[in-house]
Amino acid sequence: MASQNIVFPGELPSAEANPSKVCCLCPKLDHSKQSWIGVNLDVEEWKLAEFYLAEGAIGKMLVDHRGFDFTKRIVGPDGKIRYIRCVGVPVTHGATFQGFVGTGMDVTEQEQLTKALRESEKELRQVLDLTPQLIAVYGPNRERLYANHVLLDYLGFSLEEWRQSPGPGNYVYPDDKERSDVFFDRAIARASADELELRLRRRDGSYRWFLTRLNPLRDEQGQITRWYITGADIEDRKQAEDTLRRENVALREEIDKASMFEEIVGTSPALKAVLSRISKVAPSDSTVLITGETGTGKELVARAIHRRSDRASRAFISVNCAAMPRDLIASELFGHEKGAFTGATQQRLGRFELANGGTLFLDEVGELPSETQIGLLRVLQEHEFERVGGRRPIRADVRVVAASNRDLQAAISAGSFRSDLFYRLHVFPIEMPSLRERREDIPLLVEYFIDRYARKAGKHFKNVEKRILQVLQSYPWPGNIRELQNVIERSVILCESDIFSIDESWLPLPLPATESNRRIELPRRLEAQEKNMIEEALKASRGRVFGPTGAAAKLGVPRSTLESKIKALKIDKHHFRTNPES
Repeated sequence: MASQNIVFPGELPSAEANPSKVCCLCPKLDHSKQSWIGVNLDVEEWKLAEFYLAEGAIGKMLVDHRGFDFTKRIVGPDGKIRYIRCVGVPVTHGATFQGFVGTGMDVTEQEQLTKALRESEKELRQVLDLTPQLIAVYGPNRERLYANHVLLDYLGFSLEEWRQSPGPGNYVYPDDKERSDVFFDRAIARASADELELRLRRRDGSYRWFLTRLNPLRDEQGQITRWYITGADIEDRKQAEDTLRRENVALREEIDKASMFEEIVGTSPALKAVLSRISKVAPSDSTVLITGETGTGKELVARAIHRRSDRASRAFISVNCAAMPRDLIASELFGHEKGAFTGATQQRLGRFELANGGTLFLDEVGELPSETQIGLLRVLQEHEFERVGGRRPIRADVRVVAASNRDLQAAISAGSFRSDLFYRLHVFPIEMPSLRERREDIPLLVEYFIDRYARKAGKHFKNVEKRILQVLQSYPWPGNIRELQNVIERSVILCESDIFSIDESWLPLPLPATESNRRIELPRRLEAQEKNMIEEALKASRGRVFGPTGAAAKLGVPRSTLESKIKALKIDKHHFRTNPES
């Protein structure tokens, strides 16, 4: 046996001389225990090696007479370990088992490469498990293949549980599920990368925001073999965005409180009532009529209505009806055709066309001539008009906001203003209070105007003299906010110190009723007399407005007119009532 260099079962010669060497393994039956020997043709290069195959496996092979395919290690003459793959098939003669015929191949390099690949995969998995992102790998048909430790720990799953769990809908936030499904379907349909922000449920039931990215992996033929999904935690960013959004909302609310509705500054109850009405009417397309004394800020109200409407992105066109020549105002509003009148050398678009889709503000609407009032009434009723000199009707998609400092009902009585036009404009009335009715807003207005004009002038004021504020609050301001604004602007220009002050001579005491101011006092006197007459009639009728013995009958006016007057003059008719009206 020694001369034949016996090789025990499981030992094969090295492939260094011949990497694929055929050998014959034959049964040796003269022992009490059956064994196998092999004759190696290259016997001198090898030492006797240790067995690396278990006896149980060899025994089973011998008993079953089945082929074998295993890899074992051998020690070469140089002391190095080589990997040999042994493959054999049984040989029979008839029904008699004769032995095995097989081959032994040196697969050391392949084993080393396989081991290195496994080590590399292990290292890659460790890297992925330590990456602070959720990572998942899907097959081309969305079959689940791999999830890193961070994802499994976040969801509270094992890898097998994750693979066997239903779709992502059970841990995607309900409001985000539809977007998530569309996201996956769209990415797969386009076979391209995509990203989505969504919320995922943590193992404790809470949700966090993640930026999910989906990327495909393609083979050499361009076919998608894998989908790689990563989820970066953006909860802190979303929280910061929400905080910033809330702060912006709060800031806008603070701005609205201090600089109410753009440049409408103040917090007085009288002004708050106006702002409340602005908020309610702005989203609608209703026509608004703004009344109040000159200088109270009626155009600012109109702009605030426009900016809070669905027309905010379109034009806001302002027209001062009192500033236009009476014979040209129709052309200004409705436009004119070429040759419509002397000087009409080309077609011109009117303000209604320029304001198409937006808002048209008609300031001092009470100054419109009667023929123009008819055209305006047609626009409000039928939403169309014709240019001066034209015959083709033009559709008008315009919201009209009108304003007047005149008593339009008195103008109706005098025959200078159409009643049907008044009621078309009076759909939603807003009355601007005078500055005398909102004195508590004067400090805010003063501060606002000082800041505006000081920045323009490059000046800085530390504070305002308290006595000056008292003077400003006690002054009646017949010119209202416009007069206050002019006084502040003039004072900023002239003031030399860092303490703001004004020249009190600019605020004279009210003059007696002379010819110069009689026109100012007359409306107030008439208003006071009218209010006194209505109160006397209500007192005589015990607060009853209509009926044979009501105040309207005593005064000889329609009930609706009297009700309107009572409201305009702020008369409390219930104060005079002793018995409820029937």
